[in-house]
Amino acid sequence: MDAAEIILQWAEEGKELSPPSWDELPVIPLYVDQVLLYLRDSLRFFERDEEDVLLTNSMINNYVKNGVLPHPEKKKYSRQHLAALITICMLKQVLTIPDIATLLNNGNELGPELYQAFLSAHTGAVQETCRDLEQSCRNGKNLRREAMRLAAESNAKRAAAERILCQLATEEKSGDAKGKK
Repeated sequence: MDAAEIILQWAEEGKELSPPSWDELPVIPLYVDQVLLYLRDSLRFFERDEEDVLLTNSMINNYVKNGVLPHPEKKKYSRQHLAALITICMLKQVLTIPDIATLLNNGNELGPELYQAFLSAHTGAVQETCRDLEQSCRNGKNLRREAMRLAAESNAKRAAAERILCQLATEEKSGDAKGKK
């Protein structure tokens, strides 16, 4: 298979992508090894290749230690943890961990409503990108130029998101400073 065929196959898969909704996340809390297996399967589409790993035990520990993810309860991770980890794994490709912490209010804001809003936006963006890419492959467009276009669009949107998060973090810090006086 050549590159265009491989990308076409990937794009076709992405059009049908459906990460787990809040209600599809396991109700029973999971141990870290179970979390890693579950998320590896759920996020496989976003791995660069077979050797890429989006999440490790050390990463989870660091997210907890840095306050991005709430502490597990008796070494078990709930739906809220899984939703946060899925969100973190998808966003860490474009945002810094401190920006993600700001977005998720240090893991305290991510309930069913915010998670579903994220999934809806993310799934819509992935499906739109995959439809465009599928059409480009079928029409014989230059893949290098398509990659350049997608990277440029991604960079512009990342910059906008970073600007918003910077302002939110600044407001939160000034609000905290006012509250301590």
